[in-house]
Amino acid sequence: MTSRCPLTPQHLLPIAKRLCLLLAVGGLLGAPAAHGQSPADTSRIVTLGGSVTEIVYALGAGDQVVGVDASSVHPDAATETPSVGYFRQVPAEGVLSLDPSLILALDGTGPPAVLDQFRSAGVRTVLVPDTSSVAGAKRKIRRIAGLLGREARADSLIRDMEEDLEAARALRRRAESTPEVLFVYARGSGSMSVAGTGSSAEAMIELAGGENAITGFEGFKPMSAEAVVGAEPDVILMLTRGLESIGGVEGLMEQPGIPLTPAGENRRVVAMDDLLLLGFGPRLGTAVKGLTEKLNPALESTAPSSSASQQ
Repeated sequence: MTSRCPLTPQHLLPIAKRLCLLLAVGGLLGAPAAHGQSPADTSRIVTLGGSVTEIVYALGAGDQVVGVDASSVHPDAATETPSVGYFRQVPAEGVLSLDPSLILALDGTGPPAVLDQFRSAGVRTVLVPDTSSVAGAKRKIRRIAGLLGREARADSLIRDMEEDLEAARALRRRAESTPEVLFVYARGSGSMSVAGTGSSAEAMIELAGGENAITGFEGFKPMSAEAVVGAEPDVILMLTRGLESIGGVEGLMEQPGIPLTPAGENRRVVAMDDLLLLGFGPRLGTAVKGLTEKLNPALESTAPSSSASQQ
């Protein structure tokens, strides 16, 4: 924090200098930790948002985590930590009862009044930006690493990510076609939607060398038979738990319009772990490489993908 001294007459300079010194010292003492510096106390962290939790553990700070949200399903150790509910509707009382010294919250955590309650209680609360891109994933890792004083580990995570991304790019260069991919989000047969432009699903599809089969709208919209048939997808991409919620591939083939698409006729359905596919966290390179292989089976490497699977 920088304090400015006003211009003063010559006879007031000694007093002004002392006043400026006091202001500067007071400002430094009261200033929050700068970006990239470790806060005073990170011994008791609550992480809100699956990718935030994953990053903290990947940075080697999992033993400092005292609470997570319901979307924090990786690594396994995180699922053994007390859960405080879903990060978009998190209860203030549940979080504060864990006596956190630092709350790391993914952008979108809410409601906003809850974040105000955290800060009013004197708990340092940091919102972590969430952008569905390679650059966004790197920024997220570096931001959290800077807060925890683990920058060297962040460099290592990002190097590993880049190696997997380069392997995926090498696979794409060998591909002879660009598959049209329809992303279907499901939580039971009565709740299904498809991903349009600007979505995290579209970002992943493009990173893996495919094209989004839906271009007529942004975000997610309820799935209709007409939209599905008109999209003519070569591949249907789903989250693993979503596919399971409708009875697997057989259940998917019972959905209106699906059997009439090229993907349905050829039963080309790819399912990937929820957080792996859409988390844009430290496993982004693994996810892109795995999806690239699944979208182009002829190019699939001899080494199995760690988390992607074709149903």
